[in-house]
Amino acid sequence: MTVRPIRLFGDPVLRTPADHVTTFDAALRDLVQDLEDTVREPGRAGVAAPQIGVGLRVFSYNVAGVVGHVVNPVLSDFAGEQSDEEGCLSLPGMGFETRRSESVVCHGFDQHGEPLVIEGTGFLARALQHETDHLDGRLYIDTLTGDVRRQALRELRRVVPR
Repeated sequence: MTVRPIRLFGDPVLRTPADHVTTFDAALRDLVQDLEDTVREPGRAGVAAPQIGVGLRVFSYNVAGVVGHVVNPVLSDFAGEQSDEEGCLSLPGMGFETRRSESVVCHGFDQHGEPLVIEGTGFLARALQHETDHLDGRLYIDTLTGDVRRQALRELRRVVPR
């Protein structure tokens, strides 16, 4: 069991789009195991590979006691809207009201290269969107608008050393 440390805001890997996985081998299976071990820590709903310093399109999730992973995710069929406080392991101690789609379909692969489809609603849809954003070099604060965005940026300036 390997719980990997989480990279924090300011680390360039968090702002770099991740590369597609092209080889489904033992190294990928080790990465998936590390991601799933890391997401099993209390209070965690998802961990993307860039958050542990690996620039590949893979993430794990832990929602309602179900732990899983997706390789090379592609989201589609966005529907509805939800708004709730969202946080991020790479921005510890911060949380802001964030809009997401209420439901989404995630197409991707498992660690063996087998296709998978996850239909997420509610919190699972939020986690799928949040983790896929990480793979694109985006953080949830990038989705914020208006006063909430201004508040988040003020908070970032306060907590992130220069």
